Amino acid sequence: MGDNITLKAEDGFELDAYVALPTGTPKGAVIVIQEIFGVNSHIREDADKFAQAGHAAIAPAMFDRLQKGVDLGYDAEGVETGRGFAMKIDWDDVVKDLRAASGAVKQYGKVGLVGYCWGGTVAWVSAVRDSGVDCASGYYGGRVIDFIDETPKVPVELHFGDKDHGIPIENVEKIKAAHPDVPVYRYAEAEHGFHCDQRPSYHAESDKISTERTMAFFKKHIG
Repeated sequence: MGDNITLKAEDGFELDAYVALPTGTPKGAVIVIQEIFGVNSHIREDADKFAQAGHAAIAPAMFDRLQKGVDLGYDAEGVETGRGFAMKIDWDDVVKDLRAASGAVKQYGKVGLVGYCWGGTVAWVSAVRDSGVDCASGYYGGRVIDFIDETPKVPVELHFGDKDHGIPIENVEKIKAAHPDVPVYRYAEAEHGFHCDQRPSYHAESDKISTERTMAFFKKHIG
């Protein structure tokens, strides 16, 4: 459904991105931020879904500065490789690449961002730094806690699974306490990765509810 394009960041770095456009006039844009597995089939399908819902969707290849074309599976090898990339990425470079992505789609209206796993932390960073987005929805971002002292500049909401072994509930509650104005949703039966139907941890009911919340959030803030 979509096309691959090249983005140019402010420091001259070029990164790839997957773009999916709706039929008809877009009702704003959505940046879809990958898990540690790169812009794989799941992330491309997610972008397609936002396009089908009427948004211009873009999924920038956020690991391109480390290795081009990262597209990993959900097996142990994929997890280990993806974690390696996530640990090495520079957060200042992340923001530069987000600005490149938001700049590419702002022609379609206001820009929302949704991110999963590593991208869930990126969603928070996009809201607390000047990244060019108008709102952000983050799913199970384990490192949001590292940026808890920074204040969102745009509306942001967060989604966490209570059965996520990688994100302690006390961290989720610390985020809620530090930012009482930020909607922080907890899903009692959900594990890490509950939105991704390619993972064993997929939880249909939690995914349905969280997707409805994200769509309503985008409707409110980007149209």
